[in-house]
Amino acid sequence: MPKVSRLRKGWEFDEIFRTGARINGELVRILYLRDNNGGIKFGCAVGKRQGKAHVRSRGRRILRAAFSALSERIADGLKIVLTLQDKGLDTKSTEIQNELERLLARKKLLVK
Repeated sequence: MPKVSRLRKGWEFDEIFRTGARINGELVRILYLRDNNGGIKFGCAVGKRQGKAHVRSRGRRILRAAFSALSERIADGLKIVLTLQDKGLDTKSTEIQNELERLLARKKLLVK
């Protein structure tokens, strides 16, 4: 299993939001940036406009669970930020995971 680091600093998120590529789905939005350091750096963001604290916490939990299920198959050398669309807050985690897998496969970011 590749070592997954968390994005923790605001400037790391800003770098990906400003210069990263985007993949938009119905439930999830993926922002990613290629990085030559090996490994994967991961972060998730759910904005205040999307709901109260307990709703945003649930959203982050779902995103982390979906990512951890797929982390072994994601190609190395990426910085990834996952965000939920408004519609994604009301869905089950398995649906989020399935869409995340489909979107990553479409951009060839999954290793077989």
